[in-house]
Amino acid sequence: MPARDETRRPAVRQRRTNDIQDKIMRLKDKVALVTGAGSGFGEGIVHRFAEEGAQVVVADIDGAAAERVAKDIQARSFQCDVSDSAQVKAMVEATVGWHGRLDILVNNAGIAQKRGPMLGVSEAEFDRIYAVNVKSIYLAAIHAVPQMRAQGGGVILNTASTAGVRPRPGLTWYNGSKGAVITLTKSMAGELAADKIRVCAINPVLGATGLTADFMGGDSPDLRAQFNTTIPLGRMSTPRDVANAALFLASDEAEFLTGVCLEVDGGRCI
Repeated sequence: MPARDETRRPAVRQRRTNDIQDKIMRLKDKVALVTGAGSGFGEGIVHRFAEEGAQVVVADIDGAAAERVAKDIQARSFQCDVSDSAQVKAMVEATVGWHGRLDILVNNAGIAQKRGPMLGVSEAEFDRIYAVNVKSIYLAAIHAVPQMRAQGGGVILNTASTAGVRPRPGLTWYNGSKGAVITLTKSMAGELAADKIRVCAINPVLGATGLTADFMGGDSPDLRAQFNTTIPLGRMSTPRDVANAALFLASDEAEFLTGVCLEVDGGRCI
């Protein structure tokens, strides 16, 4: 019996390891554009997507924040106000110019309403809430859907909120904007299915982000503890929670899911 060539075994093991890693990386070679990615949920999403092999473009109205996050994952960044059509167009064109396609678009950029009476919100504040939370999805569709159609499909994820499912007093206009995101997600999913473009939404419960104080009307250990009692699993959401949900919905594992609005809420909406 001929002797084994032991010199080949490390190479074989390495090839097997590489094959396993390729299978595990659920977004390998996918191109993802994430807005509002300079902090909070968006930052969590781009880190998770990068871990799973995606080529990510980090977009945020705060250019320095976008650049910082992009540097962490060796990605490209883009400064963009998602309520401005020309800037959204330039963002999509830059992504396609850099990577040749756009497989996943995450409309995560959003703005909060400071908790308070509905009649205390100025017209300018109302307009800004709807421009960033709702109009941005329209603009993203106008500029990204033609690219996805041309390449044969894609995935659009919209960040909505539990506020659009179970609205509470003090955030009336914000609640309405997130309710609009949920309805838009379902309608877009129905209309774009023939183009093999899946559209889903994520409904996070309040998390410890830069918007926490606005939503709660302040921020303190006591306020957080009080809020946590309203969540059956006993804590706020984290960027990792939202990122894991986004990863699943964006991956081929969810290829038969569209129009889904997934509550990432620890049971808040039960």
